[in-house]
Amino acid sequence: MDRLVSMRVFVQVVDSGSFAAAAKSLNASPASVTHHVQVLEDHLGVQLLNRTTRKLHLTEVGRTFYEDSAKILMQVEEAERCASALQTTPRGILRVNTTEAFARVMAPLVAEFCAAHAEVTFDVVTSEHMNDLIEGGFDLAVWPGRLPDSSLMSRRLGVGRLIVCAAPAYLERRGTPHIPQDLLGHNCLIFPTFEHDLRFTGPNGVSAIEVTGNLRTNSWVLLRRAALAGQGIVMLPVVLAADDVRDGQLIRLLPEYDLGEVAIHAVYPASRHLSVKVRSFLDFVVERMRQQPVLLDCLPSGASEAAE
Repeated sequence: MDRLVSMRVFVQVVDSGSFAAAAKSLNASPASVTHHVQVLEDHLGVQLLNRTTRKLHLTEVGRTFYEDSAKILMQVEEAERCASALQTTPRGILRVNTTEAFARVMAPLVAEFCAAHAEVTFDVVTSEHMNDLIEGGFDLAVWPGRLPDSSLMSRRLGVGRLIVCAAPAYLERRGTPHIPQDLLGHNCLIFPTFEHDLRFTGPNGVSAIEVTGNLRTNSWVLLRRAALAGQGIVMLPVVLAADDVRDGQLIRLLPEYDLGEVAIHAVYPASRHLSVKVRSFLDFVVERMRQQPVLLDCLPSGASEAAE
């Protein structure tokens, strides 16, 4: 027995004053309406209605059950309205996991989305490794680079690039590399993924370099700070290094050599019904990245000229 349906039928019978009138309101047969009320009474083990040929009268228990049922049905309808509204208008907390480096890209996107959708609040958590989205209660992760194998869904948002750069003070001490092979004589600050897999595509084809140095870390932020301090040459995402290159604190090296693209994905738990706040934000991010390809090249003309 669907108790909620039977409660609706019972309340309608009381409100209508008869089984026939309730059946008409519910677009059901009188026999079906009678059956629901009888099943409900059998389940509860009480009589809810006293029936006469002309009128229905609530028993004492029936009146209490009617009042409680009416309240419950109103709460159910309100819950359904709220759930429906959440699927038509973005609202609520959007919990996002991303890297510290990519948070720079996220900041203006989040601000613009919040301005357009005042009922959405963001909770952005940065980390060097993608968090367990389900365990951490995240709606999605926005993640650059290789994705872990999992049952999570993903959507490609765009691509980013890596550039080679160093502080002017380091280059004054150690000289400026002009081809990828020159990096072999330099102290390189290394992100583990690229330690044994640094491939440059340039005028003479592909050059594979295995670099070495005195700092190896999975923190892009630490690599950037070490490079700014003049510790060595670093491979950084454009989004993390662009401001420093513009300001002259870092010099872009080997600009004619391409380190390739890094895919940016949105990752989220599998669900038949993606919430409107998540779906709206994903569509918004994809559209903004198409309009403003900041990840591909956000360096000003001439910024890559290295000091000799």
